Amino acid sequence: MQQPLEPRVCSLLETVPVGVIATQRRDGRARQSTVYFVLDGDTVWISTEAARAKALDVGRTGWASLCVVGPTAPYASVTVEGGASVQATDVAPMTSRILARITGGEAPELTEGELAAAGRVLLRLNVEALTQLSDADELVEVAVKPNYRALGKRFGKQTQQVADAIRAAEVG
Repeated sequence: MQQPLEPRVCSLLETVPVGVIATQRRDGRARQSTVYFVLDGDTVWISTEAARAKALDVGRTGWASLCVVGPTAPYASVTVEGGASVQATDVAPMTSRILARITGGEAPELTEGELAAAGRVLLRLNVEALTQLSDADELVEVAVKPNYRALGKRFGKQTQQVADAIRAAEVG
């Protein structure tokens, strides 16, 4: 059963074009690779070649997860996972959208024939579970303390004023 994604999660997935997909190898170990992706509703689409290990893993197990990390501090992150499948037909529209994210430009016009000849397929990840790590500032408390020995060497008689300014500074 697909879970509707919260607006904050959608915003991160729509803003960050790159993530790390995890699939399961035949021996049960995780396989990870960096991918470009597109979010369409509650479905994540990834373009790859049919012969790639990640496509073979998805075809065999029917499962994948994708971890995406925000580009700026405090580096919010989200991992979505669920049932996954390989789609070999009607791949041009979504592949075009993914290529536009890669290049940052207009979506190129692609044909099904060109993509089939290149062995391109789509991985479809239906979001069934979500792990959203809070922003780092919710997980970590950062405190600033003056190092009197280092300050004293550099600021001499003004050490206490500098130390007071450091303690008063806001972090983050």
